[in-house]
Amino acid sequence: MAFSGTRRLVGLGFGAIQAGLFVYEAQQTGVYAPPLVVDVRADLVAGVRAAGGRFRVNVARSDRIDVAELGPVHIADSSFAEGRARIAEAIAVADELCTALPSVAFYRTESPNSPHLLLATALQARTASHPLMVFCAENHRSAAALLGEAVLDVVEAGRRDLVRARVRYVDTVIGKMSGAVGDATQIAALGLATVTPESSRAFLVEEFDRILVSRVDAIGGTDALHPGLAVLREVDDLAPFEDAKLLGHNATHALAGFLGARLGLRLVADLCGVPGALDFLRAAFIEESGRALIARHAGVDPLFTPEGFAEFADDLLARMVNPFLADTIERAARDPRRKLAWDDRLIGLIRVGLAEDVPMPRYSMGVAASLETLRSAAARGGASTRGGASADLELLASCWPPDVDPGEAQSVLGAVARGIKLLGRWRRDGFVGLRLDL
Repeated sequence: MAFSGTRRLVGLGFGAIQAGLFVYEAQQTGVYAPPLVVDVRADLVAGVRAAGGRFRVNVARSDRIDVAELGPVHIADSSFAEGRARIAEAIAVADELCTALPSVAFYRTESPNSPHLLLATALQARTASHPLMVFCAENHRSAAALLGEAVLDVVEAGRRDLVRARVRYVDTVIGKMSGAVGDATQIAALGLATVTPESSRAFLVEEFDRILVSRVDAIGGTDALHPGLAVLREVDDLAPFEDAKLLGHNATHALAGFLGARLGLRLVADLCGVPGALDFLRAAFIEESGRALIARHAGVDPLFTPEGFAEFADDLLARMVNPFLADTIERAARDPRRKLAWDDRLIGLIRVGLAEDVPMPRYSMGVAASLETLRSAAARGGASTRGGASADLELLASCWPPDVDPGEAQSVLGAVARGIKLLGRWRRDGFVGLRLDL
């Protein structure tokens, strides 16, 4: 398929998800005009322009890696005033906009190219007769609301109703694992095609394409307003599926990463060579995360049944250890402080377990391992750190806001204290398997 249609797409942030999901799927439909993608990395922008707007994405399947040649697309650098003017013009007539930024923290910055400023300017000048659909792909429960609030904050009060009517912000649940590979040795070992011939990076995404989004109609009452990408499946209530992604998929991925870091592994796939590791992860996924989420969301969808969740877990575990995806332990275990936040994957799941009376010993071990990773990183940075269980629990509490419920916090710390003991036992046993007496 080629970009030979009339539907218009703008992409903010040109990384693996933008390239390997939104632009890739738009090209497969045959109904889109060449999209405009936006980035601030001068080398990436220059490389795509030099390649005539064409780029490459590596698609990891279960038995091989395929290379997709995509484009041509238009590309703009929002660092420059002329780039921002071009972006605003494109948004003013677009059907869809997809944000694929490092995190929701990038929605609102002090820079003149901040996404909320670009959107506010473009929406006030919008000429299309229908609302712009904005798909927020930043892996946050409230991404759509946060972006919408940021935009309205810089719009004059008398024009806010006008702007509201011109846009629909849509939350997403994107279970598609992906990344930008910058290591030349890994690129060569996997035989990856770089983004452009002159690029030093390669986009690598898995073939998984079942993406959930909040129903667009329900957001603003507009009839017949639906995504143009067939892989975006609308659901009436996205919240249970967000739980499954964050407290199932993401929590187990983090558990694999932090335990893999303790083992000194390089790839998530290397866990296949550790006796008992996959059984341990599967038990965590099904017996802990699964039991808690089924108790919370029973009846919502077949996913939230023992059979449905087991199928979900088995599919994800097979994908996590796909050697062709080459997911690294470093990526799975990065940013431990964020992953230990009160509402994030590990602590958030332990809190659900406490509320639903489902013990979480394996994920508590993951928290203990992540605290060791956090402490090691601090020590490498020259910070003075104390060891021991009490110091680790203090470190964990420092990752939470000051206004958390004290009683619930003590319950969480008690669960993690058990995880610290279990991790210590595993270490004393010489990291022999993961069949602990839980």
